Amino acid sequence: MSTEPSVLYDAPGPKARVRHNVYSVVVAVLAAAALWFVYRGFESKGQLTAEKWKPFLDSEVWQTYLLPGLQGTIQAAVLSIVFALVLGMIFGVARLSDHRSVRVVAGVIVEFARAIPVLVMMIFLFQLFAQESLFPSDQLALAAVVIALTIYNGSVIAEIVRSGIRALPKGQTEAATALGMRKGQLMRIILLPQAITAMLPAIVSQMVVALKDSALGYQITYQEIVRQGQQLGAAQGNSVPALIVIAAIMIALNWMLTRFATWLERRLRSRRRGRTVITADTALTDAAPGMDLTGAR
Repeated sequence: MSTEPSVLYDAPGPKARVRHNVYSVVVAVLAAAALWFVYRGFESKGQLTAEKWKPFLDSEVWQTYLLPGLQGTIQAAVLSIVFALVLGMIFGVARLSDHRSVRVVAGVIVEFARAIPVLVMMIFLFQLFAQESLFPSDQLALAAVVIALTIYNGSVIAEIVRSGIRALPKGQTEAATALGMRKGQLMRIILLPQAITAMLPAIVSQMVVALKDSALGYQITYQEIVRQGQQLGAAQGNSVPALIVIAAIMIALNWMLTRFATWLERRLRSRRRGRTVITADTALTDAAPGMDLTGAR
């Protein structure tokens, strides 16, 4: 066991360790007491009896309530995540433009989109689409949910992209510029491939937010998992078990998304380690083999 002192904080002494152990025990006891109190409250109302859980063994209940809601949640989340990634990349790069007018316009749009609550945006878009008949009646709620999530999460991803690119060493940009690379080549070949790997954890966190925020669609009658769970609880009289099942489904979805992102990040990092490091010289050679671009303007 290492006896070196910590560089982040002073190692606790015997009294401090005893005090921390006491605090841990007290917190554990309080948490157990709170869980017991909640359990007894549900039990006294008959919400945790075996009879309340029987509907979840019926395939018709799943086909009528849960599976359509799950499909709606996944559909809205996937569409909004894909569109938000595209929108975020475009506006993130636009905020780094050499043209001041482009930077200002992109910045105003991003800040405005980030400032509006997602639920308010959903309600506004739903009312607007209904009045103007922009979408079929059965697609109004889906369109409002997807567009609202796309606008909000796209603006956040734009900031992630901008900060991720600006965090890269400036020497790469200066070297590429000195070699005559155009801004598009610099962004596409050198900066973005490196920044995406570094930005991936933050982008995945925003994907999880988009998945969870899809539940706000129940306010505009969108058929997603939370709304369907509430309808199931009202129909079967088992609101608490229904919400517990819905929570378990949402946790599973977020866990699978996080695991996929972790795998993707590990794969991207391993591919980068296994390849030659991208430099301005190799980027130019790859962009135009056999051509001397060092004198390009």
